[in-house]
Amino acid sequence: MSNRKAITRIGIPLVSCLLCFGIQSWLIASEAGNSDKHILIADGGAGVKNNPLMLAQAKHAEIMPQVLYQKAWLLIRRSFYDQNYNNQDWNRWKHKYDGKLKTLDDAHKAIETMLWSLGDPYTRFLDPEAFAEERSQIEAHLYGVGMQLGMNKNHRVVVIAPIEGTPAYKANIKPGWEITEVDGKKVSGQSLDQVVKLIRGPKGAKVTLTFLIGKDKEKPVDLVRDEIPIRAVANAEILPGNIGYIRLDTFISQKANKEMKAALKKLDNTDGIILDLRNNPGGLLTNAIEIANMFLDRGVIVSTIDSDGYKNSTFSANRPLNRHPMVVLINKGSASASEILSGALRDNGRAKLVGETSFGKGLVQAINKLDDESGINVTIARYLTPNDIDIHKHGIVPDFKVGVKTKDWEEGKGPWWIDLSYKHFDKSPSDGKDIQLNKAIEVLKKEITKSPETASAGNQIKSARTKTD
Repeated sequence: MSNRKAITRIGIPLVSCLLCFGIQSWLIASEAGNSDKHILIADGGAGVKNNPLMLAQAKHAEIMPQVLYQKAWLLIRRSFYDQNYNNQDWNRWKHKYDGKLKTLDDAHKAIETMLWSLGDPYTRFLDPEAFAEERSQIEAHLYGVGMQLGMNKNHRVVVIAPIEGTPAYKANIKPGWEITEVDGKKVSGQSLDQVVKLIRGPKGAKVTLTFLIGKDKEKPVDLVRDEIPIRAVANAEILPGNIGYIRLDTFISQKANKEMKAALKKLDNTDGIILDLRNNPGGLLTNAIEIANMFLDRGVIVSTIDSDGYKNSTFSANRPLNRHPMVVLINKGSASASEILSGALRDNGRAKLVGETSFGKGLVQAINKLDDESGINVTIARYLTPNDIDIHKHGIVPDFKVGVKTKDWEEGKGPWWIDLSYKHFDKSPSDGKDIQLNKAIEVLKKEITKSPETASAGNQIKSARTKTD
């Protein structure tokens, strides 16, 4: 097994897939709440006050397929970041399907075809179900039974861990159990996403899961679905040596900002902070900016270049919550908002980066709701790090490169929460096996030594807050 295959197999689903939840993209620029409010997720909202994405979405008793298509066409014409439209005349699509769209399904297929011509994987159509799912992720209202799932090398869906306080946790479901049936239907041969969809459902609805808990022993468990807490901060703890460790899984939830503040308060008296963004696929741009503000005294956080070529820069608010020496962990799965935050902290001299070159997603999207509750992700801009570096398709190169080779994965030396054997569920960031984390600790200790005034960082930060708040 190659290292690349190992990473592909564990993927994002293993890291962040809740039973009721699966992040589908590296970006996410989405609408939350009412129909005239949009949330960008790779851009901080700089310069989008009069953005055409704010088009009013009127409700119609009867939605005409041709009208739906025309609105999608107009949205792209006005807002797509590449006004060359992948070297084509965008007007050729305006009347391409006149008289041919009889149903909303026809309109959806036509819109998908039209968007495909742009050659941009991040500009895509979302059917009503997919749009509702992304909206629920942002609003942090997800319903299921509360388990982290993964797919092992035998293509079996396995429980990584139940989430504390959820129906699965209360039912004493154990890590390592294999799901064989959902409501009496075999799941063999289905993908992880397909199994997740079978288990999700409305709050209060029952579901029966059958687990393989031994070599030949199956156990059916009846569960009642409930709202599942979505935690952006997966871990916040103190490692040996008085080092604060925070693992941020996602920027998608609107609660990520609040969770990060709570984590920093918990680690107030540590001597330094390690922020782990490995396998974090990104999320709301506003979260990336707000979290960067928690660490930065001054400087640019991110700049965006819109479809007209205008550059807009977002600056820090000069009110940091934390001035501890800092190291950020990144890898190939760190994308979008993770790269914005990493770039902001590194380019402003606030943190050292350790790990692998990041994913390389430097485009900004916004999700727009259409009249039939479907939606479109539209790439509206590209972004630059504070040093005006375009990282799209290139990624951010860490200050200290630490790759994870095939042998390292096999020996459990990759990110501590990932176990390819699906046998060791008691791993922790303090067990000393994670080679990238070990390097981050080494680098952070040197940074602490270089800054003797931060040796008692807990007292220093309290003083800093007194001065700035």
